[in-house]
Amino acid sequence: KMVGPGRPEIVLFGSSVVQMSFNVGGWGAILSDLYARKADFKLRGYSGWNSRMALEILHKLFPKDAVVKPSLVIVYFGGNDATNPHPSGLGSHVPLHEYVENMRKIILHLKSLSDSTHVICMSTPPVNEAQILKVFGSGFEDQARKNENCRVYAEALVDLCKELGVEGINLYTALQQRREDWAEVSFIDGMHLSAEGSKAVVREILKVIKGADWKPSLYWLEMEPEFPEGSPYYVVAPDGKSTVNVSPHVCSWQKEWVDI
Repeated sequence: KMVGPGRPEIVLFGSSVVQMSFNVGGWGAILSDLYARKADFKLRGYSGWNSRMALEILHKLFPKDAVVKPSLVIVYFGGNDATNPHPSGLGSHVPLHEYVENMRKIILHLKSLSDSTHVICMSTPPVNEAQILKVFGSGFEDQARKNENCRVYAEALVDLCKELGVEGINLYTALQQRREDWAEVSFIDGMHLSAEGSKAVVREILKVIKGADWKPSLYWLEMEPEFPEGSPYYVVAPDGKSTVNVSPHVCSWQKEWVDI
């Protein structure tokens, strides 16, 4: 059962980049704050997962007979898939062609949930290879995360999104284009996003949502807050005769996201 009136539901679905997105300064936390009183966020992030594992539970997370269907699903898988294959055959690596087909199945299933369910796919971002080595040592060298692999998997996902008519965000290029010192400031350990890296992700997501021809719009500044009515119980205005309706208020820390 839902709490109160039904709000649009936005689901974040992916691996550790999603699971950790509600950390302090994380991109999921920023989005949830911007959409307060407007949409409900559901975090479905699974650290260490690849696209194979996502497929195994896809119908459990997103059943077609669910009463409430998400308005938007933001999907991220690829970083683990793009790691070098381990000699044992174990590990998270998924060959590129299989990764693309896995993502195709995920996207098509999500699109089939309802006519009002929208999908945004985010590609694997770049990595700071030197920082990964510094943080994790040489223990994962045979399953290394390499920027060249990230680029190839990112481009393949974006091409797939174009083919299927869904929104795709190339985080590999977005992070590098944001600022020259991206490698030093975008990660906490060389691969997981810092607060600065998360800001780049938020900006790309908001640009997509603002520009999408979705009816009704899911852009935060175009959505009406829940219970928007004025009330005599709000803080009294300077004129002493009325009150200030704070329901549409944009907080000072949110103002950097107004001009997208």
